[in-house]
Amino acid sequence: MAERRFADGALVRVRDLAVKGHMRTPFYVRGRQGRVEGCQGSFANPEERAYGANGLPARPLYHVRFRQTDLWPGYGGLAADSLSLDLFEHWLEPAHGG
Repeated sequence: MAERRFADGALVRVRDLAVKGHMRTPFYVRGRQGRVEGCQGSFANPEERAYGANGLPARPLYHVRFRQTDLWPGYGGLAADSLSLDLFEHWLEPAHGG
């Protein structure tokens, strides 16, 4: 596995990159803060593989949990509601206070 940049429990922010083409990171989490729950391993980048490249070197894929209240303005559900996504390391940066 490639060396990890973020430890379990780290507070991260999803980078808000203006990129064209096939991206696996949903727009609704870009610029939002979440917490790393674990690393799934290292894998070839599917964003590059979609265009015929090999996607190497392999990159760590993190399981990140977001509070629903941080994602959706006016969210009317429970404060404890959350959403989990698997996100590649190149989309993440340290969040302030993390």
